[in-house]
Amino acid sequence: MTFEGTYTAIVTPFRADGAVDVDALTDLVEWQVESGVDGLVPCGSTGESATLSHAEHVQVVRRVVEVVRGRIPIIAGTGSNSTLEAVELTREARAVGADGALLISPYYNKPTQEGIFHHYRTIAEETGLPLIAYNIPGRTASRIEPETTGRLSRVPGVVGLKEAGGDLGLTSRTLALVESGFMVLSGDDSLTLPMLAIGARGVISTTANVAPREMAEITRRFLQGDAEGARAAHFQLLPLMEALFLEPNPIPVKTALAILGRIPDPVLRLPLTPIQKVTRDRLEAALTELPRK
Repeated sequence: MTFEGTYTAIVTPFRADGAVDVDALTDLVEWQVESGVDGLVPCGSTGESATLSHAEHVQVVRRVVEVVRGRIPIIAGTGSNSTLEAVELTREARAVGADGALLISPYYNKPTQEGIFHHYRTIAEETGLPLIAYNIPGRTASRIEPETTGRLSRVPGVVGLKEAGGDLGLTSRTLALVESGFMVLSGDDSLTLPMLAIGARGVISTTANVAPREMAEITRRFLQGDAEGARAAHFQLLPLMEALFLEPNPIPVKTALAILGRIPDPVLRLPLTPIQKVTRDRLEAALTELPRK
């Protein structure tokens, strides 16, 4: 399966009592599909996977699969700094119908490049689900080096990389080293367009939670050969992209969805806390400037 275009890293709505708000999640998923995104990624960083129990992981992925009904692909977040736990989560995601899995590079324990390689190879061999590795050194304290990604691109079942390292030079080297058909997706919304220009095939996006049609337009136009149109869509969304990362994700994006009336309340789980007023003011201004379709 090919994963390209705009994939929304969808939030996990919570009720006031802290439980997963299944009704709000259902409505969000249906809106995303209707808005024309190319796929959904539940239980990623934006979905607050770090504070979801294993049962909640399965609950959320299952519900997204049920609502989507095969209309677009679903890549479930199943990463862990424990290889055995990642295997278990990936097997569960496959069992409930996910089309692929996104796995953050092991965090905190800071493995060597050899350890990172064997982490992903083991999960691919044990689960049989198409895997996308996730490089985000700002959250993991380690980096998947381009040479390691090149090796991974030759492992059956490892089909792509979500790149959120913020370094276009290293991303260029990665793209030069990977096998043909291996998909690199942007993990930084504001770098999506330049990454497409050097060979990326799409984005796993936070901004698409709030502006799905507009975010999908960037990748769709570029992949169809309309670089000028993609550039115009990029600049239109840039103020919102910036506002959504003024505080740790997903604090601003949940707040934005509540402002738009897409979720009842921007409930977060500790240690995340409600947005600061100065940030909310900038976020509201960015939302006001965004043309609604």
